[in-house]
Amino acid sequence: MKRILTFIMVLTCAILSAQNINEVLQYSSENLQGSARFQGMGGAFGALGGDLSALNINPAGSAVFNNSQFTVSGTNYNRDNNAMFSNRTNNTNINSLDINQIGGVFVFKSDNSNWKKLALALNYDVVQNFDNEHFISGNNTQGIDNYFLNSAQGVPFGPLLLQDGEFIEEAYLNIGADLGFREQQAFLGYFGGIIDPVDADDDNNTAYVSNAQYSSVNQELFQSTRGYNSKFTINFGGQYQENLYVGASMNFHTILYDKLTEFTETGYDAASEIQFIDFDNLLHTEGEGFSFSAGAIAKLNDNIRIGGSYQSPTWYRLTDDTSQRINSDLSDSDIGFIDYDIVNLFEAYTIKTPSKLTGSAAIIFGKEGLISFDYGYQDMSQAELRPSSDPSFASENTYISNQLGQVNSYRIGGEYRIDAVSLRAGYRFEQSPYVDGITIGDLTGYSGGIGYSFGGNRIDLSVNKTEQDFNKQLFDTGLTSTAIINNINTNVTLGYTVNF
Repeated sequence: MKRILTFIMVLTCAILSAQNINEVLQYSSENLQGSARFQGMGGAFGALGGDLSALNINPAGSAVFNNSQFTVSGTNYNRDNNAMFSNRTNNTNINSLDINQIGGVFVFKSDNSNWKKLALALNYDVVQNFDNEHFISGNNTQGIDNYFLNSAQGVPFGPLLLQDGEFIEEAYLNIGADLGFREQQAFLGYFGGIIDPVDADDDNNTAYVSNAQYSSVNQELFQSTRGYNSKFTINFGGQYQENLYVGASMNFHTILYDKLTEFTETGYDAASEIQFIDFDNLLHTEGEGFSFSAGAIAKLNDNIRIGGSYQSPTWYRLTDDTSQRINSDLSDSDIGFIDYDIVNLFEAYTIKTPSKLTGSAAIIFGKEGLISFDYGYQDMSQAELRPSSDPSFASENTYISNQLGQVNSYRIGGEYRIDAVSLRAGYRFEQSPYVDGITIGDLTGYSGGIGYSFGGNRIDLSVNKTEQDFNKQLFDTGLTSTAIINNINTNVTLGYTVNF
């Protein structure tokens, strides 16, 4: 029976290892989502407009609508991951279903003004679905004891000990709140039986040794993520005379993210007192964000359109909480009281993602079809964790500026109409955000779709597939061995549009 159900301590944001370059990239990237027509054409809508999800590329697109419209889209997300580690490959495959887009646009026409049309659009889009899983296993000469040794070296031993009358879960939270994340991990390593001080009689001891003996170990790491980054857009657009469309949007983001990591290590030497270690981590993140965008589309003639847009930085205000579990042959008898009910709650922090510029062009072949092209530019080295006055964040921001670089992206899409049927195809390429091009590889994507119009309504179906490689470190420090994960995402989207 548990002595205490839940502990919550507020800790300073500087000490949470989760707040790093990985989280900045996670919230700076927007995977291809949106309506079925948008996805079927690879998202190349910057010079086209006339689709609610196109507002994510160029907010002037609302002024292209000829009449009011409502669209709803649902997507089946398939995630297929091959994780290669120590000459072993493991596959995981999951599916999830969601209403990923819903919105409407209201068009007001005028015959007595240079402003031929005004439009108000409201749209909800899932810009990132975080549902994913991967499993890594294999032999390694580097054990999890290195994670705890790396955290503990230099940490005085005395403050890690239990105080009179203090429960182990209380000490765990108090050390995290008063001393820091690194000291808290040293505490887990000691009471988890993985490390010991060189001199246990000296409270000022700052050197530690491992209790595990091995030449190589067997490791398994399972990671599951759930959640979403959604965007609610309020858009205003207008058509000036015959050939110019302008628009602006305010975007309100909602973040919900959970990451569960379960790590198991076995295969020690027969003489080792430790024969197994389990170490699990649970991260929960939620928050809001805001951005704005502006753009224009010019109709050069009946066949050619060009567009340009600016997407501001997105300012996310986030809060994290973490829970951990640890166990081994030598762990303290009360170690089970430190579990997912014991919650570290951290102060709110901000991530500022870089702004983005998009240039677009499209060729319209009357009612028969079209070809569209988008080019996007984003400098990922400008991403920031805030407050930048925090020494830990300042150090991480320097690392971000050195590791990340310019991201060029290209999208091309086409549509061919045969009476009431529309056939669509698209291609997408996005450069790696890392300067080395290896930590995260380039993203490539292909898509196709079909639409059918009947009366004032339309039904659309698309299939969108992207592929990208990642180098995944097992842990941020100490145990930094990497696995190569080949990630293939396949979205099947069905949408329905009503014209008014």
